[in-house]
Amino acid sequence: MTLTLIGLGLHSEKDLSLKAVEEARNSDNVYIELYTGKWFGNLDNLEKIVGKKIVELKRSDLEENSGKIIEESKKQKISILIQGDPLVATTHSSLISEARKLGIKTKVIHNASIVSAIGETGLHMYKFGQMVTIPFPEKTKGKPPESIFEIIEENKKRELHTLCLLDVAAEENRYMDVGIALKILLDRNIVKETDKIIVFAKAGSDNSLVIYDDVVNLMRNRTETPAVIIVPGKLHFTEEEYLITLNTENRDS
Repeated sequence: MTLTLIGLGLHSEKDLSLKAVEEARNSDNVYIELYTGKWFGNLDNLEKIVGKKIVELKRSDLEENSGKIIEESKKQKISILIQGDPLVATTHSSLISEARKLGIKTKVIHNASIVSAIGETGLHMYKFGQMVTIPFPEKTKGKPPESIFEIIEENKKRELHTLCLLDVAAEENRYMDVGIALKILLDRNIVKETDKIIVFAKAGSDNSLVIYDDVVNLMRNRTETPAVIIVPGKLHFTEEEYLITLNTENRDS
């Protein structure tokens, strides 16, 4: 039959498109994964919108035990609601590949993700290089992969911006603090205390926040999570003007 991956968007059930709602309503079984980020929606409200019982999946259900979902898709219409855009995470693209190998029809309904939302910072999308994820220190015993720092440095050489995703453990309700991530970058001299960088918090919400400030100030003033860090390359004058305007707006609000 069919396996459909549906983007939830960045914030709540209100971000679902009409196309997504229709697809979920026409499915035999509907699942949702909430382990890749912080979702501010309400599952009961979402079930009312799609008119279906929605079963929450754990990480293991879509990774080592993904075969069960694939098997269901052979005989039924299955939809999986996924935070952000469905194909930003490699786990989800693997699901599509496995289903296609077995002759199962696949569909993808896109939505906003952090990758598209960073346009709110005023930075030009074509000036972003490869992104990185900064892991919780305990995951790497205080020794993050060298590739993180190499990528940021390479982007700097090419005058490109680096989007730094911060680690999440949604099942434990833990989201990396901006200050911890900045300390990791400081300790490796990737940034200096006087460098100006961008923090983008609560993307997709009515209270989204873009802060452009010195590293030392960002470490001193705690930012709400979830958040991402952007280490800028060479700023175009229009990017700089936009960031200055945002800082003025933040002071006035």
